[in-house]
Amino acid sequence: MTDILKSGAEPPKVKLVTEVWGPIKSLMAARRNILEIIPMAATKQPMVSGRTGSVRWHMVMDPKAIGRILKENLDNYPKSDVTKNILKPAIGDSMFVAEGAHWRWQRRAASPVFTHRNIANLAPIMTAAADVTCDRLKAGGVIDMYEEMVKTTFDVISNVTFSGSGTMDSDAVHHAIDRYIDQTARISLFDIIGVPTWVPRPSRMFQPNALKQMKRIADQSIENRKKHGAKPVPDLLDLLLEGEDPETKRQMNMAELRDNLLTFIVAGHETTALTLSWALYLCAFDPEVQDKLRKEAGSVLQGRVATAQDCDALPYTEQVIKEALRMYPPAAFVSRTAQAADELCGRQIRRKDTVMLPIYALHRHHDLWENPDQFDPERFADGHRPERYSYLPFGDGPRICIGAQFATIEAKIILATLISRFKFERLKGRDPRPVMVLTLRPEGGVPLKVTQI
Repeated sequence: MTDILKSGAEPPKVKLVTEVWGPIKSLMAARRNILEIIPMAATKQPMVSGRTGSVRWHMVMDPKAIGRILKENLDNYPKSDVTKNILKPAIGDSMFVAEGAHWRWQRRAASPVFTHRNIANLAPIMTAAADVTCDRLKAGGVIDMYEEMVKTTFDVISNVTFSGSGTMDSDAVHHAIDRYIDQTARISLFDIIGVPTWVPRPSRMFQPNALKQMKRIADQSIENRKKHGAKPVPDLLDLLLEGEDPETKRQMNMAELRDNLLTFIVAGHETTALTLSWALYLCAFDPEVQDKLRKEAGSVLQGRVATAQDCDALPYTEQVIKEALRMYPPAAFVSRTAQAADELCGRQIRRKDTVMLPIYALHRHHDLWENPDQFDPERFADGHRPERYSYLPFGDGPRICIGAQFATIEAKIILATLISRFKFERLKGRDPRPVMVLTLRPEGGVPLKVTQI
């Protein structure tokens, strides 16, 4: 442990609730940062229940109960109506939102896209993006590493999706995503008090023009690829076009292809950018970790850019990434709606109860993690695996993130490359604040002093 940790200093964290709040105060907190409605008790108890307006809710942190929600009784706990209302205008009924049989056939059709072989074929794009990022950082100085990581991961996802065909304007698409999330993903008072979902929410009554443009770009890309044929090395679009459900032989139609493509674009860059941003901040927070990470990366890479073939030789890099995902999971708060009565932790769940998995609190639960608010990559040393369902950076069960392996390899390639070439230092008074709207973002970015080694 470093002197920073020995002194009791901790990286930024969310201030959790220590008193009973009414609907209005809960709404104000939720619109500011949804994690601020989590009670402190959620880091010490297996389950916390309450009522806000007419809505009965339960926050579940017990791994066995979470296993029931995510696997054993999966169909009883679909994504909440609020989540679907937020996401459907952007990604339709893609596999991220779909339920039941409609989700299952899409998942079966898309699973071959993310085989180890296909990821290995696309990994050189990750290596190239890491190299380009190094060129951008050479000037050094104070740099917002969150902005940089967004550029890097969007370069990766646009190139693995469209083979660098130039059909995607990275800045325009990212800004469109940002505007859409900011306009639609904030909790409404109607959500808090349980007004039926068919009642329009003012912030969700229109689609930004930029989002419509994104859909047009995706449609045009699909049509062009159908017309001109696959690339020599199949990219994500080629693999989706070829995808077929082995059970029903069904393939995705135009709308399904577009919606899943946009899902992969949104999820495939935002979450990895966040993981890398928080990991770099934590390395700046704890220079001893950064030095150990640099020693590993330097020994393996010998001055070159990391590749997929290096990943197995970078165990400490993986530990740092896992610990960053524990402390700042991109999907830090998950909501479900019970479809029928059930029992969790000996407590009755009624039909239409809201069942929440506050991943942020789960990852900082005092019964599951030692010194949970401290940054310590050693907790993942020697292949240590936490109790199942106590660590959910990619979810778990049948709906575990389909791109988890892709994201992990990408993060390792980029982090190892950057740490081997640059030193990252904190700026006094400019630590990022973890704030969740749809994903757990660093408010104010991640400004760090960057020095080439």
